[in-house]
Amino acid sequence: MSPKMLFYIIISILVINFIIDKVLDYLNARHFNDLLPQEIADVYDEEAYKKSQLYKKVRYRFGLLTSVISIIATLLFFFLDGFQYVDNIAHSFAESPIVVALIFFGIIAIAASILSLPFSYYSTFVIEEKFGFNKTSRKTFILDKLKGILMTAIIGGPLLALIVWFYEWAGSEFWLYAWGMITVFSIVMNMFYARLIVPIFNKQQPLEAGVLRTKIEEYAQEVGFRLDKIFVIDGSKRSTKANAYFSGFGSEKRVTLYDTLVNDLEDEEIVAVLAHEVGHYKKKHILINLFASVLTTGFTLWILSMFVGNPLLSEALNVSQPSFHVGLVAFGILFTPISEVTGLVMNYLSRKFEYQADNYAKTTYAGPPLISALKKLSKNSLSNLTPHPAYVFAHYSHPTLLQRFRNLNK
Repeated sequence: MSPKMLFYIIISILVINFIIDKVLDYLNARHFNDLLPQEIADVYDEEAYKKSQLYKKVRYRFGLLTSVISIIATLLFFFLDGFQYVDNIAHSFAESPIVVALIFFGIIAIAASILSLPFSYYSTFVIEEKFGFNKTSRKTFILDKLKGILMTAIIGGPLLALIVWFYEWAGSEFWLYAWGMITVFSIVMNMFYARLIVPIFNKQQPLEAGVLRTKIEEYAQEVGFRLDKIFVIDGSKRSTKANAYFSGFGSEKRVTLYDTLVNDLEDEEIVAVLAHEVGHYKKKHILINLFASVLTTGFTLWILSMFVGNPLLSEALNVSQPSFHVGLVAFGILFTPISEVTGLVMNYLSRKFEYQADNYAKTTYAGPPLISALKKLSKNSLSNLTPHPAYVFAHYSHPTLLQRFRNLNK
């Protein structure tokens, strides 16, 4: 195969992936004006439903605009030999493959952040503001961006440097060492994410003593679940949208509630949501997801090890000097069809887990308060209650509200 042919295969993958995404978005948008199914018709009154429809349409048009600009910019970068240009800049500063790779990806990441900044700003301070969701100040917005860049550099930089070093040291066997390192990193992040990362962006404090904490502790005791760490974070600092999640395992397991969720829901509804999260832990979903992620990472690195050393990958991007970092870019795009399939499998698995967690909450606590909680959360976030089935299959990690309602009422 010639480098030119491989180049056009890469471009074809980018274009086909874009077209599939836009077709799914279009099919989904055609359902924005559907009548609500009878079971969940009480989520919105007429005025609120019109608002939710308008919100979906605005977000759809904005997403279409940003994705079209993104694909055009990406294709121009490829056709104008952008990777060769950036690679030359990186090589002008250093000779070490590790330093060159860090500079190469650093330039691309910073350029991408700068280009996406106006769209992110408009999304937050125009669209989200218009529909009453945004609570982010401009200072917080800027600090979040700077913190994100800093976190990427502090965490991503050393990980990338080690992977390149493994490649230089171990050759095609580098994937085993990289896999081991990423596995350890994933376990540490799963255990200590709430302790190490969350405080950088949010304030979190233990749920204060009172009726709600007592109800939560009573439920946890009933199901034999030791839960000492119940935290509330200041989600209202950025948005009115609510959430709750379970993180960690062993002695580090904890439930985190957004303050917006605590304010929007009744105590019984909050306990039902927490019962759902406990269900994830009891059913070992966190460990299964971690194990699946580790396996997927190992498989990807193994495939990478068989191709990344081929000069054809670099030549396809018109980079004359073969290197790990340019090969990694080309491989990442060529691997897209496989990663899309694994993504579909992971989404399917996630939706199954959500049903299981819902069933656990219904069995150990009650179904009605969980249903009412899901309805309130959907209303408050102006959720799409009539998505196209193909869009759900491709993108949803959770079942739709209607699917969860019917499951809980079996």
